[in-house]
Amino acid sequence: MASNPSALNTYLKKFTRLRQGVTKYGKAPHKPVLLLSFIELFEKREITDNMVYISPELVALFKETFALLVRTAHTSDFSLPFYHLTAEGFWTVRTKVGTALNVHIKSINTLNEVVDYGCFADDLYSLLTNTESRNILKTVLLDHYFPNTKSEYLKTKQGGYIQNLQSYLLNESPAGYALALTDTDEEELFIRGGLFKKLVPQVYNHTCCISGMRLVSNHGFSMIDACHIVPFSLSKDDKINNGLALCPNLHRAFDRGLISVDERLTVLVSDAIAEDTTNNYALRHLKRKPLTLPFGAKHYPEAGNLAWHRQHVFKG
Repeated sequence: MASNPSALNTYLKKFTRLRQGVTKYGKAPHKPVLLLSFIELFEKREITDNMVYISPELVALFKETFALLVRTAHTSDFSLPFYHLTAEGFWTVRTKVGTALNVHIKSINTLNEVVDYGCFADDLYSLLTNTESRNILKTVLLDHYFPNTKSEYLKTKQGGYIQNLQSYLLNESPAGYALALTDTDEEELFIRGGLFKKLVPQVYNHTCCISGMRLVSNHGFSMIDACHIVPFSLSKDDKINNGLALCPNLHRAFDRGLISVDERLTVLVSDAIAEDTTNNYALRHLKRKPLTLPFGAKHYPEAGNLAWHRQHVFKG
């Protein structure tokens, strides 16, 4: 049964009376798209408490939902509805300590730097955790704002974009993915960068491929970084085989050319360093050590990328 019928009636009215900015293309569809994206996260049980963080998965879901439902020339700007939904009275954005949120934030990266999380009014959160009331709210959003595209949306909305993108980054699919990368698509770059940081440690079992360090806290935090072999700013390559899982000190050493990896996938250490070799953590102790590789050759670091690092970064 739907929880709290009185609250459900209240939100059915609120959801059909969202304040939408008026543009030359008509009323802005961003708020209902964002609400549908939130609802899908509830359906997938990816929202388990009343704290919604800006994640690559959420932004990708928003872009996919927008592409499926919106047929006008509006652009799928995530930052606008995430902020402006606060005007509806049932959504609050909590900022990080020492930061302030304002109407002029129009960049996903700036928004992510400022925002800690968003949360719903308690009665709405309760409705969204209930399957029946959540389905009713979802239906009214689709019927009211997207009557002409809801049928196709319901047929095709299987989360394909984020799964296709992950398969592409994991080098598991030769095909491209639904939305092509452009240098100016900041949201797409945010999604891909976030997935790279998540997927590289995963395929290496959250273990530094050089030191063997593995530390995962009870809160799910890992001390292992995803390190680009060829910097993304140069390569625009965030596939898994342009990455290594490294602990923070070795990540820094790799980026500065103090260590590299040879053709046999063993560690090279620069001769241009001075260090105390009696220290157990001296870089020289790692010389010729083989990498601990992920399962499956498709996830191995790409030979051409390693060769680029040896030629352009390593201080041999």
